[in-house]
Amino acid sequence: MKNLKYYLAVALLGPASYGFAQTAADAVRFSQMQPGGTARSLGIGGATSAVGADLSNLLTNPAGLGLFQRSEISFSPGFGTSNTTSQAFGTNGSDSRNYLNLSSLGVAFSRRRPDEDTSSPWRGGTFAIGVSRINDFNQNLRYSATPALDQDILQRFSEDQGLIQDDLAYEALLTERDAQGTYIPADYENTGQLTQREIVERSGGQTQIDFGYGTSYQDRVYIGGAVGIVTTRYNVVSTLTATDPVAPSSSPGTAFGSLTLREDIQTRGAGVNARIGVIYRPTDALRLGASVQTPTYSEMVETYSASLDVAYDTPITLSDGSKRNSGDARFPAEDLAYTITSPFRATGGAVVVLGKYGFLSADAEYVNYGKARLGYNKNSNVLSPADLSPANDAIQSQYQSAVNLRVGGEARFDIFRARAGFAHYGDPYKNSSRLDRSQNFYSAGLGLRQQNFFLDVAGVYSSSEQAYTPYTLANPQKTPVVDVTDKRFSTTLTAGFLF
Repeated sequence: MKNLKYYLAVALLGPASYGFAQTAADAVRFSQMQPGGTARSLGIGGATSAVGADLSNLLTNPAGLGLFQRSEISFSPGFGTSNTTSQAFGTNGSDSRNYLNLSSLGVAFSRRRPDEDTSSPWRGGTFAIGVSRINDFNQNLRYSATPALDQDILQRFSEDQGLIQDDLAYEALLTERDAQGTYIPADYENTGQLTQREIVERSGGQTQIDFGYGTSYQDRVYIGGAVGIVTTRYNVVSTLTATDPVAPSSSPGTAFGSLTLREDIQTRGAGVNARIGVIYRPTDALRLGASVQTPTYSEMVETYSASLDVAYDTPITLSDGSKRNSGDARFPAEDLAYTITSPFRATGGAVVVLGKYGFLSADAEYVNYGKARLGYNKNSNVLSPADLSPANDAIQSQYQSAVNLRVGGEARFDIFRARAGFAHYGDPYKNSSRLDRSQNFYSAGLGLRQQNFFLDVAGVYSSSEQAYTPYTLANPQKTPVVDVTDKRFSTTLTAGFLF
């Protein structure tokens, strides 16, 4: 289903006016998160809620800031590649995309009492500022196939579902109106099975800017809190072409030749959340951590534009008697403002410290995607949705709670570190009989630690299954669905200094 649907309301004997509607998929897309942060955190699968002394604790458990012994600053650039395989109408297609990103940037200012200073049980505290990538939307997918006659894009236009695409089809002379003003299809009777191709290009991501503080009580209990500002940037450009392979010479009555439908959606938003956490160290070999994060409230603006170009093998006769060989239509960019409230999150974890040899860590995170909500942006002068109740009902009926599991470990060899991790992010969909839309992340990393400098590198491989619907038909069983397998690999390098 398209990320943003624009419904067309036609008043009797009056001009057309446009209304907008959000979908349940929008709310869940911006509520999911991926492992992010420093290369050290990524190397152990993101299982950092009880580890501590890492800037990634701003994302998982700010109590870990209380374990810093010294101040530090670090920078983590990253490079990623996405490879997709798409299956549509029994045909496979593939595409790829490469991209750069900033995985993490941050600074921690730590102040700790000397060990001989026993004047207070509060041993010290750390204030940290961090910028982290929490979601990545970069992806290209494509397919080329020959759908059945009752599943192709012309069948979609002949149904007149009242969307903006139908208005484009009329303006581009792809459909005509009868005397009552009702849309009717042009002459497609001699049109053969179409060759359809589509390219979908997605880009952008979500970045979180955090301000957090953590403190230590007797080096046994660590408490922390953080406030996060989330920025969202999501772009989708889809280009669908359909060509009739039947030559006019072999079928003189054929009118339709080809069409190109291009849609462009740009989403921008900003939100805020907060989290608190605690880490308890009952023994030197064990740490237990827990944290909760409030729902993220975001204000979003989406900009939509579209165009349709149609060509005919033979001239078509319009209702006024004129003949045309082609048609085109444009829908200029128009904005929609709304809000998203993402679900509450709760995380628990444990770390077993293996003395000077390293540690093993595990986290479990609970998220109920069915609690995400779309709302009206009353702080904006931009057009708002007419009715969000259907979309919010769909969120409750289609999505469920999920548990994200993360495990990892670090081995120490003098100044060197070796890391490995795995994360499984649960499927947010209730009905997953056809596709398992959970995500698996496999990671490994290396590190070098010296007195005032450290260098870490990590690689993360992930795989997931997705479903993409290029357009909807009146019969849901006929609506085409493209199955997409997305495999990604990213590398992150972290350079840091202690002071």
